[in-house]
Amino acid sequence: MLFRQLLDENSRTFTYLVASRRGGEAVLIDPVRDQLPLYLRLIEALDLRLVYALDTHTHHDHPSALEVLLEQTECVTVMGRETSSPWAIRRLSDGEVLDIDGLELLAVHTPGHTDDSYSLVMDDRVFTGDTLLIRGTGRTDLGGDSREQYASLFGKLLQLPGHTLVYPAHDYNGRHVSSIADERRLNPRLQAMTVEDYVALMESVRPSDPRLSDLPEAPSLHPRAPRMRELLALKAVLTAGSALGDTSNSS
Repeated sequence: MLFRQLLDENSRTFTYLVASRRGGEAVLIDPVRDQLPLYLRLIEALDLRLVYALDTHTHHDHPSALEVLLEQTECVTVMGRETSSPWAIRRLSDGEVLDIDGLELLAVHTPGHTDDSYSLVMDDRVFTGDTLLIRGTGRTDLGGDSREQYASLFGKLLQLPGHTLVYPAHDYNGRHVSSIADERRLNPRLQAMTVEDYVALMESVRPSDPRLSDLPEAPSLHPRAPRMRELLALKAVLTAGSALGDTSNSS
C-alpha cells in the first residue's frame, strides 16, 4: 500500500493520500484547497490516477479542495449522504464500501461534530475526521450534537480493535497518529462515565475560534464535568480535614 500523510500548516489539517500501489488508483481524504498544487504534483510523481476525493465532513476551518478537484481532475468527489455540499457527486451511506484497486474503505457514520461526519475504516487504521482526535474530540457547538458524538465514539469507534491506528483530520500539538487503545486510556474526553458527563464536558470546552476544532481555551470546569466534580470532592476532603484539625487544636 502507498500512504502519505500531508499537513496544511495554516489550519493544521491532515490530508491522506492512499493507493494500493505506485501507478494505480488513489483517493485523497480531506484535501485542502490551498494545497492543490502539492496534491497534483505528488499524484503525477507517483503515476497515480485519482479516482476519489473525499471529505469526512463539512469543514468549518478551511476551504475544501473538492470543488477544484472536481473541475481539474476526473475524480469522483465523495461525502456522506447527509451533506448539503453541492460538490459531492457520490454520497456514502453508513456501511458502504469504497474500493480503490482492492483497498476497501468502510464508511461509518459518526455524527456529533457535524451531522455529515463519517469515519473510514481500512484494515489496520481508521480515518476519523474531527470525530476522534488525538487526546481530544471535535467541538460540537457549530451545528453538532454532543449526545450523538458520544454515541459515535463509545458505540462505534471505541469498539474497534485496540491496535487500530487513528488518523484524525487535525492536530495542534505535533502528533501524527494514535491508536484506539491509547485513546481509550489517555484521551481525557473519553474518561466521561456517562453521556451526561460527556455533554457537560463538551459544553465547558468551547473555543471561540471556529478554526480550532479541538483546542479548548479553558479547563473543563463546568459544574457537572468530571474534572470539576473531582476538584469539589477534593475540596470537601480538605475542608473536612481542616475542620478536624481545628477541633483537635481547640481541645
